[in-house]
Amino acid sequence: MSHPAYQFAQVSGPSVSWRLRRNCSVSPAQLLLVYLMLCGVSLTIGLFFWFQGAPFVIGFAGLELALVGWAFMAYARHATDGEWISLQGASLVVERDTAGRRERAEFERQWVRVEPKAGEHSLIELSGRGRKMEVGRFVRPELRQVLAGEIRQALRTA
Repeated sequence: MSHPAYQFAQVSGPSVSWRLRRNCSVSPAQLLLVYLMLCGVSLTIGLFFWFQGAPFVIGFAGLELALVGWAFMAYARHATDGEWISLQGASLVVERDTAGRRERAEFERQWVRVEPKAGEHSLIELSGRGRKMEVGRFVRPELRQVLAGEIRQALRTA
């Protein structure tokens, strides 16, 4: 049996899976390296002015580094966010990772409903037998209907 062409899914034998991730141009490790280099430059400038008789510059450099560090931490917490949807046999498994917190829902294939939550460009709601999970956060709004169609198609042809 040939599998239909999917835009978002990967097909491996009888299973179909979707890996939807945040589009991050900088990894947390790269961000740490940039932050350490920024610390080196700021502290060097602060120490230079300290020895020139302007001790307040190093205090402001420290405040700047603390605020930039806080912003970088907020970015890094969400850099690995993602959604994983997997159809294997009679089960559709959905896992969502947000800031290190993982949520998981498992649905029976024959009972899953796939529909937009509110409107045409809203998130996709997967529901069945009293469970619900929203997916599609990491897909452009105008492509969410394509993703929903792929999930529906995979559920029908599995």
